[in-house]
Amino acid sequence: MTPPLSKADEPADATPRGTGPEAIKAIPVRHPGRYVSAVIAVALLVAIVYAFSQGKIEWGTIPDYFFDDRVMTGVGKTLELTVLSMVIGVVGGIVLAVMRMSKNPVTSTIAWFYIWFFRGTPVLVQLFIWFNLGLVFEYINLGPLYKDYWSSFMTPLLTALLGLGLNEAAYMAEICRSGLLAVDEGQTEAAHALGMSHSKTLRRIVIPQAMRVIVPPTGNEVINMLKTTSLVSAVQFLDLFKVASDIGQSAASTVEMYFLAAAWYLVLTSIFSVGQYYIERYYARGTSRALPPTPLQRLRTVVGRPNGGMA
Repeated sequence: MTPPLSKADEPADATPRGTGPEAIKAIPVRHPGRYVSAVIAVALLVAIVYAFSQGKIEWGTIPDYFFDDRVMTGVGKTLELTVLSMVIGVVGGIVLAVMRMSKNPVTSTIAWFYIWFFRGTPVLVQLFIWFNLGLVFEYINLGPLYKDYWSSFMTPLLTALLGLGLNEAAYMAEICRSGLLAVDEGQTEAAHALGMSHSKTLRRIVIPQAMRVIVPPTGNEVINMLKTTSLVSAVQFLDLFKVASDIGQSAASTVEMYFLAAAWYLVLTSIFSVGQYYIERYYARGTSRALPPTPLQRLRTVVGRPNGGMA
């Protein structure tokens, strides 16, 4: 049996019995630059607000027209154009992505040329091209199905749909293609080895996994499309921006109506952003151990805390 150590034999750095380790006093690092930048940012914000408050803007005009019937009609037309253009863009993008990935050199070349042209030219230029094709083609003749003057056929709505939808298809094609390429080829080979057809493999194996890559940029494209619809006022389509501009000219409140249109765009994009968050959260299942809490769950957590929700 080993005899107990005496005090002289104990190591010098040994901790006395019955006492714990000394608490570490952590001194936070100071960041004076953060305070300086915050003060500068607040000062700039106050200066901008003060400048606009001193300007000749009738701010009371904005709430007076915010829910005007003409404005609400423009909001509805903007949402309708956004949804229809995105449907054309998504469907066209899927078709172009499949063509782009095809081993057939003809179809892949056609898809590449389409994407190259529509991504390389501005949307406004494309809108004007569609709107003024009546200068090139006097009639549109589809045989026994349809025949009419081009100016009567190419309405502002059709011009806006073609200009926005076909342009969006070029961007969605690259988004869909990147999503499909993100799925491991081994899964496709395994599905084929099990006897699954190519279409069933895409539908059951590839596309559900590709959606995790496709959905986030698609949500951004929807929000971007909502704002891009303001360009169709150039082809006489009565969207939100066109209606606000017309009201501003008739009521001599041009700048006020521009701010009104901006406020409505902010409201709509905020709503779309919330929807995008929930869709991304849905497709994130299986990739994260714990899904991020929803805004409602965060609110319940804060309300449920003691002392009025103070941490």
